[in-house]
Amino acid sequence: MPIDGQMIVDAQGAIDLLKELRELTSDENGAQRLAWSPKWLLARMWFQTKLGELPIEHHYDAAGNSWTTLKGDSEKALILGSHLDSVPNGGWLDGALGVIGAYTVLKRIAQEYNGKPPVTVRLVDWADEEGARFGRSLFGSSAFAGTYTIEADRGRTDATGKRLDVAMAECDFVIDAIGDAGVERKNAAAYLELHIEQGPVLEKMGLPLGAVLGTKGVERHLITFHGQEAHSGSTPMTARHDALAAAAKLALEIRPIAMKHPDAVCTIGSVKTFPGIVTAVVGRCEATLDQRDLNADVLAAMYSEAQEKSAQFAKEEGCTVEWSRIWNIAPAPFHPALGNFCEEAIRETVGESHRLPSGPLHDAAEVSRAGIPTAMMFVQSLKGISHNKIEDTREEHLVQAIVALDRLAAKTMEWIEKQ
Repeated sequence: MPIDGQMIVDAQGAIDLLKELRELTSDENGAQRLAWSPKWLLARMWFQTKLGELPIEHHYDAAGNSWTTLKGDSEKALILGSHLDSVPNGGWLDGALGVIGAYTVLKRIAQEYNGKPPVTVRLVDWADEEGARFGRSLFGSSAFAGTYTIEADRGRTDATGKRLDVAMAECDFVIDAIGDAGVERKNAAAYLELHIEQGPVLEKMGLPLGAVLGTKGVERHLITFHGQEAHSGSTPMTARHDALAAAAKLALEIRPIAMKHPDAVCTIGSVKTFPGIVTAVVGRCEATLDQRDLNADVLAAMYSEAQEKSAQFAKEEGCTVEWSRIWNIAPAPFHPALGNFCEEAIRETVGESHRLPSGPLHDAAEVSRAGIPTAMMFVQSLKGISHNKIEDTREEHLVQAIVALDRLAAKTMEWIEKQ
């Protein structure tokens, strides 16, 4: 139903567009919209053709973010967006749902207000959210937010050896200028993003939609256990200094560390052994640890406990251990008032909501770090699967998600007017 006379958003039309994009940019293995590639550029060109006769202005900023602006009576801007790029062999909804959903809401607003809404409404398609090609996630949104790292990113290479700065130049963007994308922050009053959950929580609860509390912070480390290489046949079990044994104990221990906290996760995702042959006791073992939680204190506590346990297990196995930080990022809690609006919009649409943190990173986190009030909405993912060609969401849930996003946008516009 319309909200106080509001026009009805064309949610089914958005699903039709998503299917059209899938047909254009996917193959039998899934979506192929890898950032800075011809298929990604094709997707962006396709999107431009959908803007039609809308009274908008469009441009790309210095970092490659695509901006579509519907000017309002106020320069204060509501920003809606997500990303069109995908991982290789990705799903049809990851990122694209947020862009097409935002377009559909923008179109409804333009029609309802005869091209002149009370506040400015902007749609952004962030460049290279996934980082799948060059390993630099949230590229465009970090440039927007001012957290970019040009020197660290310049020489990043893809699987073919091509550098990031070269790939950008082929798309007519210069890496040294990406900081200029910060000008787009001017007049930004709020940011909203719709995304698939990419996890199993909502499906297990039987709920189509959820309001996101924020994105979890991440601690990511390389942990190296040093033991002593020795012959596996002649070295008694009691005389070994087995680096893998110490790492294995830690791999099991990080589960109970995480499970002390309801939303925390800890993962040892890779293990390398040296010399790595069946006839030798492992003399060196390298393990990677990823820890995530929305609460910075919880994250710090898990990190400290994992360090303590690694030292304990190293001692038990006659080894030593050293830690090296790979990367970390602070938690990004979203705006409480907009979070309340998000939950209201969901309840008005489907009757029940749930608040949950996001384990995956999203552009919304970078926008929030820039001090812009931010809210994010999740729609249920079937089997919790994403970054895979079988990624899917029920169509009725997609319709509900776009209707709820539209309600959230309307509430947020009213809130902006009062600020």
